[in-house]
Amino acid sequence: MGAAASLRRMVKTAMKYIATVKDQEYTIEIDSDRGILIDGVPHEIDFRRLPSGGVTSLLMNNRSISAVVEEMEDFWDVLIEGELYAVKVQDERAYRLERMRSSGLTVNGEAMVTSPMPGIIIAVPVAVGDMVRHGDKVVILESMKMENELRAPCDGVVTHVLIAAGASVEKDQPLVGISQPDAAPAVPTNETDGE
Repeated sequence: MGAAASLRRMVKTAMKYIATVKDQEYTIEIDSDRGILIDGVPHEIDFRRLPSGGVTSLLMNNRSISAVVEEMEDFWDVLIEGELYAVKVQDERAYRLERMRSSGLTVNGEAMVTSPMPGIIIAVPVAVGDMVRHGDKVVILESMKMENELRAPCDGVVTHVLIAAGASVEKDQPLVGISQPDAAPAVPTNETDGE
């Protein structure tokens, strides 16, 4: 029995991965009912890892491909017919989190932290007026039975907190607004004159 067939039997629910090759993204789904889909198109795939030199034999839609595959730190080196490809493979959760963390797109000088997936807010460790640094934890979101720390995409001042602990959120829902330093309004203080 082929490795792909064994993998499909083990998978009870669909698993989704995003593979990036030369800035092109491919969505790979492994589904127990529909098999293996690449960008929504079903493919017949079987593969075997040969015992010599990291060679993998792949049979895809009745076409045989031999590849040398080596796992690196954050990607895979794949050599096929003399051409070397750097392939980054992430599960859907890691992909969404990375995209959210690397965004930080701003509108009028404000970065908005959004939910990368549906879930429940566990904690919001910031409040309006707090100074945050790039990478500081601003929201803890539980999704797929895992806690995900959402971090500030830039230095700045928290201008909006649109959710609270216990709230249910949807994918792409705005959660926390951060005004960037050059656009940051003055932060109110608790000091009064004459004290």
